[in-house]
Amino acid sequence: MIEKISIAKVATYGDVPEVLNDFSQFNYFYGPNASGKTTLSRLIADPTAPQFSACDLKWRSATPLEVHVYNRDFISRNFNVPSAEIKGIFTLGEKRADTMKDIADKNDEIRRLTEKIDKANETLKGPDGAGGKMSELAALEAQIKETVWLQKTGHEERFKGPLRGFLNSKENFKAKVLQERKKNSSSVLTLEELETKANTLFGSDPTEETPVSFVDGTALLSHESNPILHKRVIGKEDVDIAAMINKLNNSDWVRTGKTYYDVNGGICPFCQQTTSEDFARSLNEYFDEAFVADSKAVDALVSDYSTDADRLQQHLSTIIAAPSQYLDVEKLKAEKALLDSRIASNKQRLAQKKKEPSQVIDLDSVGNVMTSITGLIGNANQAIAKHNQMVKNLGRERTTLISQVWKYIIEVGLKSTLADYDTKKSSLDKAIKGIEGTIEAATEERRQKQSDLQELEKSITSIKPTIDAINSILKSYGFLSFSLALAGNGTHYKILRQNGEDARHSLSEGEKTFITFLYFYHLLKGSDSESGITSNRVVVFDDPVSSLDSDILYIVSSLIRGILDEVRNNSGQIKQVFVLTHNVYFHKEVTYNSRRQDVAMNEETFWVIRKSDPDSRIEKHTTNPIKTSYELLWAEVRNPDRSKLTIQNTLRRILENYFKILGGLNLDDLCAKFEGRDKLIANSLVRWMHGGSHLANDDLYQTVDDAEVEGYLRVFRAIFEKSEHLAHYKMMMGETHVEPPAEKEVA
Repeated sequence: MIEKISIAKVATYGDVPEVLNDFSQFNYFYGPNASGKTTLSRLIADPTAPQFSACDLKWRSATPLEVHVYNRDFISRNFNVPSAEIKGIFTLGEKRADTMKDIADKNDEIRRLTEKIDKANETLKGPDGAGGKMSELAALEAQIKETVWLQKTGHEERFKGPLRGFLNSKENFKAKVLQERKKNSSSVLTLEELETKANTLFGSDPTEETPVSFVDGTALLSHESNPILHKRVIGKEDVDIAAMINKLNNSDWVRTGKTYYDVNGGICPFCQQTTSEDFARSLNEYFDEAFVADSKAVDALVSDYSTDADRLQQHLSTIIAAPSQYLDVEKLKAEKALLDSRIASNKQRLAQKKKEPSQVIDLDSVGNVMTSITGLIGNANQAIAKHNQMVKNLGRERTTLISQVWKYIIEVGLKSTLADYDTKKSSLDKAIKGIEGTIEAATEERRQKQSDLQELEKSITSIKPTIDAINSILKSYGFLSFSLALAGNGTHYKILRQNGEDARHSLSEGEKTFITFLYFYHLLKGSDSESGITSNRVVVFDDPVSSLDSDILYIVSSLIRGILDEVRNNSGQIKQVFVLTHNVYFHKEVTYNSRRQDVAMNEETFWVIRKSDPDSRIEKHTTNPIKTSYELLWAEVRNPDRSKLTIQNTLRRILENYFKILGGLNLDDLCAKFEGRDKLIANSLVRWMHGGSHLANDDLYQTVDDAEVEGYLRVFRAIFEKSEHLAHYKMMMGETHVEPPAEKEVA
């Protein structure tokens, strides 16, 4: 059965969908002409038509039934065609009991298979089409989508370049993760490595980096092994004075004093005594050429060490002043500080050696510091080399990085989540596949059973019983001037006058409507082909009593109520009925049910279609909304969404109905009690009812705005008040009645 309809953007229906839910076996719609009833019946007849692209029709358990719709399209399609013949209606005969039993058995088998399919569909999609295993799978996919999206949120800023193209769609991001998970074989880098590469490859205009210049400390290190550092630089030991100098161990003191001795003209600078030539000769021989050479070696070492140290320190200062982004400059600064400290210490020791060359000294080695410095620079240059290689191969390196970023997200951020997702999805996929297999097998088996049923039906169908049935009804209700007859080909009907002439194009509107309905009525019990007679179906009656007088209207109502009883007793193929009408009497006849109390029964639903400027609206009611035509008119007045187009005529009809019953009340005298614009409005309402409802102005409509509507409603109330029938007005308005504001007295 149909369980939901959504209708929008067609005919009188606006952009906002009118959604109709929870249909039952019998569904009654009341609405005036041009309110949108036929559009609704057309949607049910063919929801795939282009004009219904914004609409939707949902079947219970996603199992469509055969649909039969009686509306003006049906009449036009079957009775307003050039051909004089009408398709015959095939019904089952009763001559072969064995075949009838086979048909009944096939229908039972088809019903059981349909129930099996419906049950499987319910497990698959839920009773309302929004649950079951498919809903569980959708929830799982939605959950993993949200979880995966959190990775995007966490890494968007640092990996905006590598993730480009997947940052604006949760669905696309999830699909990319699942795709990369299957094929991505990249290595897993650290987040720091990935971020560094991303900054390089996706930064602004990446360029090659200049390597850090090599720092050579070989020259400085070579001074640490100079033999002069461990040599005691003293004079010649076989000289007379040598014994004394060695005994006193004051070679450096004597060497210093000799400079003053030479300047002082041979006079001792310490005792101011004149010395002998032998003393002068011994002193000169003690500080011989070897001593001078060693002293010069010490001086050279001091000078060279200072030069090499200064050059090395300046080189490092230059590197630190403009460091490469790949150089750990803070560590380099620390190592340089240590180097500077050792160099300063060594310079002091060398200065002491120069001052006292007879001393043996050792220099603090800078070897380990230089090893650390060259290591830092080497690491930086390795990184620079990688960077420059990436710049040279930018496109390929970007592709590699993109793959590595996705690999990191999958392996580090989502590994356990995706594993859990795999387990659950595999279980659901397996269950869904099994259910779909069951549905497919049962559907194929049902198709075969239906094919067998069609063959059985063809063997015992006939169009003759329908002719007899329709002619019997026509005759019993006095339609004697025409009847149905079998056409020459044996599969169609024709409508003939008593003299044998074709009567189709000479029927009155009432006659055409009645015979068309009888044709549709019998079609519901059969089929216009030799098969499909026993298929389950949904039936729609759209205003079937137009142009019928009261007697025939009663006949049609009775026939439809008979169909409703068959549905109620499950004694036919009809499973659901929709009735749409604008006729109050017909609506009351069809909906009459002595078992109904105040509210609608479970087997029925009630709806009212309203044409409210500018769009149609459909309202569901918990009770039968149509009591009498008089109550219906008052209901329109009470409705805040009343039509501005028809409100004047609604008010006029209420006045006509009510005051004609009273009689003897001169409403013209009442009109005289109004003044100005209110008097004009009162006259327009009262004088209309004097002419009766059959005059030309019965259907006079005049578009008015909201202010004018309020004016009509105010004068309408005042007519009841001035005629001393305000109590009736208040009763009919019910809870919607609002006392008008009191008029201010004029001083």
